[in-house]
Amino acid sequence: MEETQRDSLERIVPDAMESGAATGDETLQLHLERYAFAKRMLPSGRVLDLACGVGYGTAMLAASASRQVIGGDISGTAIRHARQNYLRPGVSFVRGDGAAWIRPGTIDGIVSLETLEHVLHPDRLFENFVHLLRPGGMLIASVPVTPSVDANPHHLTDFTPASFRRLGERHGLRPIDSLDQVQTFSPVSILARREQRTRDLRVGLLRYYTIHPGALARRIVAVVRFGFTNRYLTVAWRKGANQVPPPVVDGP
Repeated sequence: MEETQRDSLERIVPDAMESGAATGDETLQLHLERYAFAKRMLPSGRVLDLACGVGYGTAMLAASASRQVIGGDISGTAIRHARQNYLRPGVSFVRGDGAAWIRPGTIDGIVSLETLEHVLHPDRLFENFVHLLRPGGMLIASVPVTPSVDANPHHLTDFTPASFRRLGERHGLRPIDSLDQVQTFSPVSILARREQRTRDLRVGLLRYYTIHPGALARRIVAVVRFGFTNRYLTVAWRKGANQVPPPVVDGP
């Protein structure tokens, strides 16, 4: 029996969201704003939406006939859902881990929203994105910039605005524009887990803090500085025109 898509902390599924749930509605709105920002910033040509989930944002990015958008995700179930609901002219969906199926230096734009925090070594994934871009291409990515690893078991890396921007600097990308977002939350409502998405929060959080005291320290600092808010940063970077991709080495 084919698995159905469920809205969760791991993946937003608009048509499976709990009716009237504040956490889901607010989170979806944040994602739509990021995709609207990316749509405005992207060039024409061949564009990838990596970790596209069920594809609602991929469809948004296809602004004109001059832009071909390919959504890629590791989940076969998500890709099937995307093909059934969001396939249209200029949009296609491919199942894959990362983008090993793309030749380096052949992509005009890459969008990967709320992806890098899901991997243990985000610098390696970011480097892969840069290699795929043509010189002059655009990379648009977003991450939470307040702690999230403690509460969300799907997240493996915490970022700050400075650490996220340094990813682009290390790889020679030039920042063009950015989008800051703030989401206020009630700790009482979150801990009560009444809404569908909050039921995916980490179980045994106090024990987690005992084992990972650094995570507790980061959470306390964030609450003191920002209150009960989640903050997100989306950055649009451009690859230098003189940045040449590494040569493609054909197999034997």
